[in-house]
Amino acid sequence: MPNSWNPLELIARRWTPSARLVRLAALVTVVMAVLIVVTGGAVRLTQSGLGCETWPKCTDDSLTPTADMGIYGVIEFSNRLLTYVLCAVIGFFIIVARAAKPMRSSLTRLGWSQFWIVMGNAVVGGITVLTGLNPYIVSSHFLLSTVLLTVAVITWQRTREGDDAPRLLVATAVRQLSWLLVGAAAALIVIGTVVTGSGPHAGDAREVHRIPLDWQEITQLHVDFVYIVFGLTVALWFTLRAVRAPHPAARRVVELFVVLLSQGLIGYVQYFTHLPEFVVGMHMLGSCLVWIAVLRVFLVLRDRGTPPPDAVPDGPTGEHEALQPAVEEPAAAGSR
Repeated sequence: MPNSWNPLELIARRWTPSARLVRLAALVTVVMAVLIVVTGGAVRLTQSGLGCETWPKCTDDSLTPTADMGIYGVIEFSNRLLTYVLCAVIGFFIIVARAAKPMRSSLTRLGWSQFWIVMGNAVVGGITVLTGLNPYIVSSHFLLSTVLLTVAVITWQRTREGDDAPRLLVATAVRQLSWLLVGAAAALIVIGTVVTGSGPHAGDAREVHRIPLDWQEITQLHVDFVYIVFGLTVALWFTLRAVRAPHPAARRVVELFVVLLSQGLIGYVQYFTHLPEFVVGMHMLGSCLVWIAVLRVFLVLRDRGTPPPDAVPDGPTGEHEALQPAVEEPAAAGSR
């Protein structure tokens, strides 16, 4: 047989992971996607961006940092090593998704998508070093990490639902409002990278090229979009209540509201305390949590059925059970 030597197929013949393990593996990819963002921020905030002066080696003559490079080389090299851990985690998810019965090609495709995003971002990371921390490349590096986080969250969600065609649980206008929320949150993240590229934390103690903009003015624009996202979140909550949307949807919006309040508090603290490194790092973690919460709101507004029989979660399915009875009500409300 042509695929008899395919290692993934060989594993699938001998091992059937549980549905719980598939979901757990997907969740770990989300955690690792957040961790790679936070540790990347730590590299910049500790001025270790050029701790390893070249790529893919740490120096022209050494793959690893040398003693004279000090702690900066160790921090930068450790972040590079974490990429291998991320690849291993994604590889494990691909294996368990392929070995699960029944095998769902949608999950394996999402797993491979994560892998190739990591490979592409590793190259961008190398270009970042080779260009001396060019702020535009640094921004691209962060945004690709956000793309990875997006795919990881979608993958995690897909492990807990079926493969039916997406079916809206709310009226079209409500769905459009959720799209607007996603767009505003994405703009918020992009503007945040401009703040980083023009702000004081350049990533290295040596002189580094910055985006030629007043970072305080860009920060004000960033704050304006925070208010926009906050307002859209409140509007979506009232709308969901008005159309009697499924309870899980309203609960997700409340979760987003809490995360936004926490992130806003951290943002004001870092601004008025003149951007201390630890608080800026917490703000980067918060940006990941905000984006995850926004995606979870967006994804809960549609239904793709329950997982295949062999992959049904242990115990009550919770959200899907709560969603089913309310399917007709939003449509009726939107038709009035």
